[in-house]
Amino acid sequence: MNINETHCLQLLRTADPDRYLSVLYAPEEKRGALAALYAFNTEIARIRDLIREPLPGEVRLQWWRDLVNGTEHGAASANPVAAALLEAIERFDLPRDAFDRYCEARIFDFYDDPMPSRNDLEGYCGETASAMIQLASLILDAGRAREFSTGAGHAGVAQATAGLLRLLPIHRSRRQVYIPVDILSAVGCKPEELIDGSNLPAARRAISAMVALAEEHFSKYQAAAGQMPASLRPAYLPARLTPVHLRQIKRMGERVMSEVAELSPLARHWTMLKASLR
Repeated sequence: MNINETHCLQLLRTADPDRYLSVLYAPEEKRGALAALYAFNTEIARIRDLIREPLPGEVRLQWWRDLVNGTEHGAASANPVAAALLEAIERFDLPRDAFDRYCEARIFDFYDDPMPSRNDLEGYCGETASAMIQLASLILDAGRAREFSTGAGHAGVAQATAGLLRLLPIHRSRRQVYIPVDILSAVGCKPEELIDGSNLPAARRAISAMVALAEEHFSKYQAAAGQMPASLRPAYLPARLTPVHLRQIKRMGERVMSEVAELSPLARHWTMLKASLR
């Protein structure tokens, strides 16, 4: 692992412990590229924390889009994540259009418009979390990765939906609503009521509906992944934590609106160890 890839791995250690741990289960020669891919995801995900208005966020996002598509930005080596990502794209011939669609979906993060529908949510999760799984699979075993693209789609939606529930307190503080409006309407909750907590019974129903959505997609992933080779398992390990996260969310009840649902390091390690051996 070169110095840029090592930087990426250390970034993940604190910013994305689920994916950090999954990298350690990958073959040594693939870890640097996986760390670069996931560090790119981390850099994009935290743009919202660095901006006050949407336009600067879109400018930062465009920098990454141009970088991946080959537009000159000066020396990419000045940014270790960018340098490591470009090396991974070249080495493993990763599809650049997947990164472009990923960035296009992430524009939603910079605005406070509520997620319109379940279909929109599934599309958002598919272009972000599912894309990360598919790209990681191409790094691990390009020959088999495409056979399990359907499983990657469902695993990513399940993983991302659980992640959005875990981060509900942060999103509420920003006045962001990722629970789709059609789901909120079905349970009698308005977006503003979710944000201000003025209709807790309806908010609990909305959270339960999101849990059910994540469980549905995880079940479909499991059905599609029965013959998955061991070579692809590390790409799916973060998603394999989804049922554990969902159980934690259920135990917390309405506290999930004000407290980020966190797993203990022991639970995270034990779940990944079991998943890696199956």
